[in-house]
Amino acid sequence: MDEFDLEVISCKSCKRLVEYASDVKENRRKIGYELDEYWCKPVPSFGPLDAELLIVGLAPGMHGAGRTGRPFTGDYAGELLYETLYEFGMSNKSESMSKNDGLELKNVRISNAVRCAPPNNKPTTEEVNNCSNFLIEEICMMSNLKYILALGGLAHRAVLRAMSLKQSGYPFSHGAKHELDGIEWELIDSYHPSRYNLNTGRLNAEMFKGVFEVLKR
Repeated sequence: MDEFDLEVISCKSCKRLVEYASDVKENRRKIGYELDEYWCKPVPSFGPLDAELLIVGLAPGMHGAGRTGRPFTGDYAGELLYETLYEFGMSNKSESMSKNDGLELKNVRISNAVRCAPPNNKPTTEEVNNCSNFLIEEICMMSNLKYILALGGLAHRAVLRAMSLKQSGYPFSHGAKHELDGIEWELIDSYHPSRYNLNTGRLNAEMFKGVFEVLKR
């Protein structure tokens, strides 16, 4: 891991999230899990820093990335994401099961607006703001960045906040493409590939892959 990853993992700025991770880890231990089977720390990004595309999600799911320690790994939301990345030649595998599964990303990096798993997948505004410095630093380090794909409205707003841009000037909508004032890269929007969005029909595989068609062009 590089220095930036270590900085993320060691963060304890949000007391509520630190306590939640500790509680989950303790509960896992009580029902027979070994402590190292759940990550229960801030989750670092996945993929090369010289990538042209940065995908920003909401936050780790406790039993997905919160368990495995890698974004969108081992949970439902990651299934469509990694299947799509593979279909568009952005990874060497179509599944993401664990940090040791040999998966590699090509010209894409995956991150989250909030690095710790929040209770009920709902971070507070303060927690999003606390994580904003990590997103700013990450964007600045990505010298080849051309596009940020925001998965969901919260990720969209977090990116704009990190760039000190007004939310009203760039409304979120699925498939929207935003040229940001004074910014060299563009912001693309997609509904989050969550179980809820897919089960309710708000998002489907065709819609999600359509966003990547736009990126491909």
